[in-house]
Order: sequence, then C-alpha cells, then structure tokens
Amino acid sequence: MAEEEVKKTEAQAVEAEAVANTAETDAPEKGAAVKATKKAKKGKRVVQSGQVHIQATFNNTIITITDKKGEALSHSSAGANGFRGSKKGTAYAAQIAAEKAGEIAKKDHGLNSVDVFVKGIGLGRDSAIRAISGLGIKIDSITDVTPIAHGGVRPKGERKP
Repeated sequence: MAEEEVKKTEAQAVEAEAVANTAETDAPEKGAAVKATKKAKKGKRVVQSGQVHIQATFNNTIITITDKKGEALSHSSAGANGFRGSKKGTAYAAQIAAEKAGEIAKKDHGLNSVDVFVKGIGLGRDSAIRAISGLGIKIDSITDVTPIAHGGVRPKGERKP
C-alpha cells in the first residue's frame, strides 16, 4: 500500500515536471518579452526658436524655456541652484538660474532664438534677460506680462448710499 502511494506521488511529480517544461517552451523568455514590449527611445527634440518665461518675485526667480507651443524644454530657479533664504531673490541668483536653463536648452535642443515673457517685479528681471543674451541666444522680443490689478468687478449686493 505504501509502495502504491510512492508510485502515485512519483507519477504526479513527473506530470508536473512535464507541464512545467511545456509551459517554459511555449512561453517566451523573460528577457525576450521585455524587449518586445519596450518602445524605441525618443531622441531629443530640435527646436530652433522658443520662448523664455521669467517669473521674478521678491523671494525667487523661476526661468522656464519652452517651444512655440508652450511645451517645456528646460527650467531652473534660484532655489534649485543652491541659493537659500533672502539670497534667492537677488539679481545674481536669477542670472545663474537663467544661464543654467539656457545652457540645457541650447545644448540639448539646439535653441537659437527666443521671445522673452517677463512676469513679476523682482530684482531678477533684467539680469535673467542679460544672461540669456550672453549665452548667444538671439532675443527676438521682450514682453511684460505682469498682471495689473484694476479693482475687480462690482461686488454682489445693493449699492451703499
């Protein structure tokens, strides 16, 4: 009786091994399956002209370089370049941030000319524009897009006498 049980378990083990072998041969290898599903790596986009958006506040300066559609190519800020506290709002910090973002856009995407859009009243407005110009990127236009408060719309409710 014990011999029959041993033979059954051996037979079951042989069947399981056979099923495993057929599954291995039918299924593709793990590495092959991964290679088949991977997409081809996209190259960096080459953009001849783009836009530079400079947001200059009293506390920080943020530079974003985009293509003509507004899709970001590179970005940098004073805080991202190691400046902390009140030093982030300085003109020097804005210059360093603009140089870093401009170098990345020029090197990786071949940017040659830009339209500059400046928002805010911080100290980094002019120095960021000069830094972009100093990299050899041609500036086609400079536009100030700082929002201007106008008092808002008439409030809801009755007019007060």
